[in-house]
Formats: sequence, structure tokens, C-alpha cells
Amino acid sequence: MQNKTTAVAESCRILIIRLSAIGDVLHATTVARHLKGIMPGCHLTWLVSPPADKMLAGNPFIDEILLWDRRPLDQAVSAFDLMSACREIKKARTLLKPRHFDMVLDIQGLFLTGILARLSGAKRRIGIHERHEGNSLFMTEMAPNIKSPHKVHRYLSALIPLGFDLSDFTPGLTMNLPVSLDGFAAKFWQERSIDTSRPILMVTVRTTWPDKNWAPQNFGIALQAVPANVQIVFSGAPSDEVFIKEAQQHLNRPSISIAGQTSLQELGALLKTVTLLLSCDTGPLHIADAVGCRTLSLWGPTQPDVYGPLTAGHEFIISPHSCRRCLKTKCKYKTNACMNAIKPETVAQKLCELL
Repeated sequence: MQNKTTAVAESCRILIIRLSAIGDVLHATTVARHLKGIMPGCHLTWLVSPPADKMLAGNPFIDEILLWDRRPLDQAVSAFDLMSACREIKKARTLLKPRHFDMVLDIQGLFLTGILARLSGAKRRIGIHERHEGNSLFMTEMAPNIKSPHKVHRYLSALIPLGFDLSDFTPGLTMNLPVSLDGFAAKFWQERSIDTSRPILMVTVRTTWPDKNWAPQNFGIALQAVPANVQIVFSGAPSDEVFIKEAQQHLNRPSISIAGQTSLQELGALLKTVTLLLSCDTGPLHIADAVGCRTLSLWGPTQPDVYGPLTAGHEFIISPHSCRRCLKTKCKYKTNACMNAIKPETVAQKLCELL
């Protein structure tokens, strides 16, 4: 098998499909890295949707990034606008058709990504076993259904038909920051009176899943125990500011918010300089993993054995509630019971240990 792989490595044009989201795209960068290890001469293209494309910029294992925005399609489907949906699919076909791929690795496993794989024109289309239905209809073969539940391992299973052995896996995500960001963090902190000689705790209070969120007041209460020499910086999107303010009201000590003040790559540059990130399961957690920042993360509907960082330097607090691990974006009981079961004093104690 290895000899056959080596023979086609120099000419094979391969497309990886993983459109979103930020953390998942970062997890999938391990596929590009290990693929280039077994087929170093292949030409690797990645089809991605913004804003997750920022996670791939400058990746040394990717030869070409194809940007297709799936958000207009999602909006059209939600509005039952068939004509607009077809128009967006045609845009994808126009983007893919001229490139003549030999093989597609669909590591998202959606019905949509199955359609995109078929539109690529590749004769060999390898899918992975995920919980989505219908994707296998578009694949010419499926990777083995491995035992490990972790997303990184499951994405890598797409390489098994190409001769990759999962025992050769080495953890680590790839996120290259542009040279233009050299010195960015030092200037950014200086302008906000943050002393880089003292510990910096960055805190992300919101996620894109409603039931992965921990209450803002819980963050504030837990952070009261942080040693006085530690500087607390809240990060997030502009829409997170209202939740950050609520956390700050319960904190009763100085802190700053940089919500909406950085791009994703700039956030990565800042995370390289901080002492610890406190967050739930969200994109900045995986950016922190990619740039080597230590983290403490809180888990309820999702679990670290599926989504958590695999490198050293990461601590997890898992909800003790019986309904954790539901993998639902919205709590069916409308109580967020699993995240609410994580007590501020538990987080406070762990923060003090780590800081």
C-alpha cells in the first residue's frame, strides 16, 4: 500500500473539504500535516468558508485555499429560498470545476459537503464516519470507523485508505501568524497599560452554542479568587460586551475588555503572550492550543475527549451533571443544567492552582 501511495504522491491533486467552524478547521489541520508526511509531493487544496479561512492562512502544508462562503446558502435554506440556494451551489461548482482533482477527503461529513465533493469531479472520494446522514451517498469509499471519539483522530481516519497508520499520529494544530504581526502583542498591551512582566489571564465568556455558555456572573465570582498580581483581560466578539460587563460587575477588581478589538490572527498573537486562557469549548480555546497557550476550559454538552486539546498544558473542568455530553446546540430542558452545575468555587480553586 505504501509503495502505491509513493508512486502517485508526486502528481496527485487532493481536495480537503472542511468548511467550518474555527475550532473544527484547526483540528483538521492535522490532516494536512500528516497527509504531506505520507504524500509529500501531492498538491493539496482546501475548500473553506469564512471566517474559518483565517485559520489556514500561511499553512505550510496547504498549496491552495479555495474560499466559498456557505453562509448565503444556509440563509437561503432557512428561508426555503430554493432559487437562491441553487445559485450558491452553482458558485461552488464554478469554483471547483476547473481544478481537476484526483481525490477528495471530505472530513466534515455533511450532506452539503458530499454534494461539494461530487461537484469537484474527483473520481475518488473518501468520507469519514460522522453522525450526519446522507454524506456516504456521494462517497466512493468510507474510511474505517475507528473507536476513538476525538475529532482529530476521526478526521485523520480519512488518511487510513492512503496508507496512514493512526499510531504514527503526533498531536499539534497548525496556525501560522503572518510576519506583519511581529511585535503586535507588545504594542497592543502597552497601549492598554498591561504589564507583560506580570501574569495575564485572558477570559472568553461566550461561545456560539447557547448551552455551552457558563453564566457571566459565575465568571465574575470565580475570578475574585485570582491572585492580585494577575491582570485579567476579557476577549470576544463585539456582541459579547454585554456579557463581559455583567462578569465585571461581579468581579469587583480591575480588568479590561478587548472584545471586538482584534482579528482572529491578532487574537492568536496575543494568546502567545498570556499566562493562561479561561474559556468554555469555543474557537479561542483551539487557537490557544495552536499557538502554545495554556488553558483551563469548562465542559458540559461537549466533552474534552471529543473536542479538547491533545497537547500538554491544558486543564479541563467537566460538569458533574448527568445530562452532560448531549452534543446539542440548545438545551432541550431550556435550563443549561450541565453548565450551571459547574460551581464558581471549583473554577476559582483551579485558577489559583494554575496561576
